[in-house]
Amino acid sequence: MEIVHLKVNHLVNPIGFDLGRPTISYVVRGTSARKQEKARVLVSLDENFSDLIYDSGETDAVVSTAFPLPIDLTPETRYYWKVRVWADNGESAESPAAWFETAKGGEWKADWITPCAPKELQMSVMKTFTITKPVSRCRMYVTGVGLYELYINGEKQGDECLLPGFCDYDTWIQYQTYEVDLRSGENEIEVLLGDGWYKGWYGLRQTEENYGDRLACIGELHISYEDGTEEVISTDDTWQAKKSKIVSSGIYPGEVYDASLDTSERFPVEKIDLDKKKLSPRLSPPIRIHERITPVELIYTPAGETVLDMGQNMVGWLGFHCRASKGTKLCFQFGEILQDGNFYNENLRTAKAEFTYIADGNACDVRQHFTFYGYRFVKITGWEGEPDVNDFRGLVIHSEMEELGDIETSDPLVNQLIHNAKWGQKGNFLDVPTDCPQRDERYGWTGDAQIFSGTACFNMDTYAFYTKYGRDIYGEQKKLGGSVPDVVPVANYPGDASTAWGEAATVIPWNVYLHYGDKSILERQYDSMNGWVDYMKGEDDRYGGKRLWQSGFHYGDWLALDGNVPGGVYGATDPHLIASGYYYHSAVIVAKTARILGNAPDAEYYETLAEEIRTAFIREYFTPAGNLSVDTMTAYVVVLYMGLTPDSAREKVCRGLLNRLKKNRYHLDTGFVGTPYLCRMLSENGMNDLAYHLLLEKGYPGWLYEVLMGATTVWERWDSVLPDGKISGTEMNSLNHYAYGSIVEWMYRNMLGIQPMEEGAGFKKFRVAPAPNYQISWAKGCLRSAAGMIESSWRIDGKKLKVIVTVPFDAEARIVLPDADAGEIEKALGMGDGSGKSGAGAGCGSRVRAVTQMGSSVAVEAEAGTYVFEYEPTKPYRKVYSIDSPMEELMENAETRKILEEDYLCRFKNLPFEKELFTLEELMNGPFTSLPREEWEALDKRLRSVVS
Repeated sequence: MEIVHLKVNHLVNPIGFDLGRPTISYVVRGTSARKQEKARVLVSLDENFSDLIYDSGETDAVVSTAFPLPIDLTPETRYYWKVRVWADNGESAESPAAWFETAKGGEWKADWITPCAPKELQMSVMKTFTITKPVSRCRMYVTGVGLYELYINGEKQGDECLLPGFCDYDTWIQYQTYEVDLRSGENEIEVLLGDGWYKGWYGLRQTEENYGDRLACIGELHISYEDGTEEVISTDDTWQAKKSKIVSSGIYPGEVYDASLDTSERFPVEKIDLDKKKLSPRLSPPIRIHERITPVELIYTPAGETVLDMGQNMVGWLGFHCRASKGTKLCFQFGEILQDGNFYNENLRTAKAEFTYIADGNACDVRQHFTFYGYRFVKITGWEGEPDVNDFRGLVIHSEMEELGDIETSDPLVNQLIHNAKWGQKGNFLDVPTDCPQRDERYGWTGDAQIFSGTACFNMDTYAFYTKYGRDIYGEQKKLGGSVPDVVPVANYPGDASTAWGEAATVIPWNVYLHYGDKSILERQYDSMNGWVDYMKGEDDRYGGKRLWQSGFHYGDWLALDGNVPGGVYGATDPHLIASGYYYHSAVIVAKTARILGNAPDAEYYETLAEEIRTAFIREYFTPAGNLSVDTMTAYVVVLYMGLTPDSAREKVCRGLLNRLKKNRYHLDTGFVGTPYLCRMLSENGMNDLAYHLLLEKGYPGWLYEVLMGATTVWERWDSVLPDGKISGTEMNSLNHYAYGSIVEWMYRNMLGIQPMEEGAGFKKFRVAPAPNYQISWAKGCLRSAAGMIESSWRIDGKKLKVIVTVPFDAEARIVLPDADAGEIEKALGMGDGSGKSGAGAGCGSRVRAVTQMGSSVAVEAEAGTYVFEYEPTKPYRKVYSIDSPMEELMENAETRKILEEDYLCRFKNLPFEKELFTLEELMNGPFTSLPREEWEALDKRLRSVVS
């Protein structure tokens, strides 16, 4: 028995964070026990736990996924904690000690300072001081605008990049805490400054400056001496400044570094009037280099260029070993794709995305500092001799997020798609969830963030990441009367509020709570969540209080393919249907949140509001006969997913969705709103085979089309690259855009069946309902959830289906076995006939609390353990042909083709030339011919008898 993954607010040993009321979490593994009977949490001021400040005692109140520490925190203090767990089988274990350290306390003695130099110069500020007696402890509290790196005696402190990150600078600025070692005698602090997101050009609304026009920093070095005395060295006008060897830097332009530049000249600094009240302990998890990729190929292009291929569309820096002679100028340009075999970067629009390095003649390792690139290919100019790929590394940078989930299937193309979606998350989760990491945008679009948040929570531990982003969202809302802007931080793009985008305020914290089981995220974000719903209600009331949002601009089903303008960005689905649907969806989430937080009056208020919206929605968008009045895939998906379908009309809605797919030749035409939920609604409403069909589509539009075209991340558009390898457009075309990677959430929730539940959030209680399909022979995956390791796998072997599920310690699961018989499952578990000797799951019966037949499925209520079920499904797992099948599929199979050609198609001579584009039903009942009903039914029966 072992206790691992000890975290505070989902951070490992955090120092200097805004912890609020800190919440600890841990995972127990390596035990055959089922339940945690009790636990004991200790908190001490020393790592030997001799100076205890909290002892929970042996209690059953400690929940491993989230246990708030009931202690008052003192600033600038390190706390040690550990936990001991007792299990129901008599085992016990004690964790190693973990710790967290609080941020600075009191008012800032330091001043914001800025170099007395032209504002376009890149500078650093420094201070020399002397240590004359032994130091017992030293901390540096510091931040800079835009970006900074801290050096003590010439050595960079810490391994973080792009500090202090990107936040809503109008309302708060994060500072960081460093544990610093000083030497006896003279020491020097240097803070290297760069423009970053704060200063200079950033944002689609191009301006001279963004949040400010001066580089600046503030910092305090707190020194505690062994004799009990203390000293604080603060930024003030006694500091000095010098030019940086970084000649210029910017998020879009890139960076110019002159290693030969003389920086000996000193400049004075001056105080600058920046609001110190905005300073706040950090929330952002660290941004670090997480991987180092060696290029896979050195290419000499037809145009005579020298190009590195990293083999992966990635985000970060290019590191290299330089041996160039003094004065040599090395230039690097970054791009995502080659065109006609040549380097290409026009889809970056006005972003130069370059790095220029001027050598000083000394061999050294080179990296960038205050920019980043989204790229796969690097064009090199000025290199002396032939480059060696082993001298280069792609330095992959993103926010710290522990990887939690993994999926593998029998289809290598699907596996590559999963890889692509995960790399899209890595590339775009750089302090804020951006839409793209390469062109002149890189914005925190709220719609993209909301859409992908479910997938993100399965892939990685995003609790801390979204906690920080949530503060930015609420900061912007407070300036906008509760409205959520299109991008957060706004960064000079004050877009109107739009549903699906604004839902970042409600959907993201709700998903985070479901996945990690810590309601602190709901407490932090509650004012933001209800603020957004109240804003929508205000808009509703302005237009008559119809409980529908039918005003203003909405992006709607962005980039859907069913719009009126070919290649346009707006889908055909009524944007007000989508707006009203999300109005309801958010009201329901806020009502549930209020219940969880014990706010009964708010819960009742938002429950009533939600019911009023639902009633109004059904009255507005459903006919008296129960037909949905907006006939698009996305409309059907929205009403199914959000629970806006009248019970009596559910079958008609499902049929409507099926008909839309048939009319579109079984291809999707959904955009940002419909796509994330499309396959989920198909699998959960009796059309699982079509969900797999869409997943496995190799043509346009489809996920595997991208894979077959060589994608290593997910594209912004379904046709970002055309079949001939040409990029389809440069105005808005990113090859690393994670939104459509949300298909991976369907893989976790439906293919593998791993689903969080509101009761027992954090996977203390969860559901495993795998939905196998013959089109993939096996799938397996794991999720290192907040409760522990969950595993789910299935394999179709002839007539048998084998399902294996692992439930972690101290958790419970409802395992739903598809197409199964409860009696057979009971026997297999040793529960039905009392033998307990053979069959699937033998030996696990004592851990099963109930077995229940649920229609064609069987629900097994299970405690911790591994369960193996092998049975013959009540319906065969094979391809079923019917009159609804596309002609293309029917003509591909020899038996079905023979049936059609010999007995049916030969009877009709006037079929359209491109018959493969039609379904059989359209051909036989269309304008070209007709078939008597009895023959029609006989044909359907014959087709269904074909085994494939």
